[in-house]
Amino acid sequence: MEQVIFYGLALIAIVGALVTIFARNAMYSVLALVVTFFAMAGLYLQLNAEFVAFVHIIVYAGAIMVLFLFVVMMLNLNSVSSIVSNNASVKWLAGLFGLAMAGILGYGTYVTTLPARGNNPAENGTVKVLGKMLFNEYLLPFELTSVLLIATMVGVIVLTKKEE
Repeated sequence: MEQVIFYGLALIAIVGALVTIFARNAMYSVLALVVTFFAMAGLYLQLNAEFVAFVHIIVYAGAIMVLFLFVVMMLNLNSVSSIVSNNASVKWLAGLFGLAMAGILGYGTYVTTLPARGNNPAENGTVKVLGKMLFNEYLLPFELTSVLLIATMVGVIVLTKKEE
């Protein structure tokens, strides 16, 4: 049963990604990307990585896709000429980069093994294991990141505040 669910989610993700690439309408492309994100979150859930799945839905399918939708609606990208280039050399270059990326991903998948962090490999990726790692091994980078984000937020507020 797990394999059927995996292959179903993988098929949905692949079809959604292909529709994202080849859709003529930008809105259909964005909506297909949302479907792809949800299928990927389902694959994360199958790997017992609940935290990653829910963060993936909240961050990508929630915040970033809303931003994409606003940009598409503001720019009115309904015409195909504004999205697709008819230049043959650009298409060949894009295909070459796509093949190179597929090769890199294939090589990375072949040589990479994920180390088990917990006593039970089935618990890797859960909130409990991630919390222990975050607050034990990676406490200093976590705190430095929070200070950096606060400094960035204050900087943005200072830069965008209008003079009275």
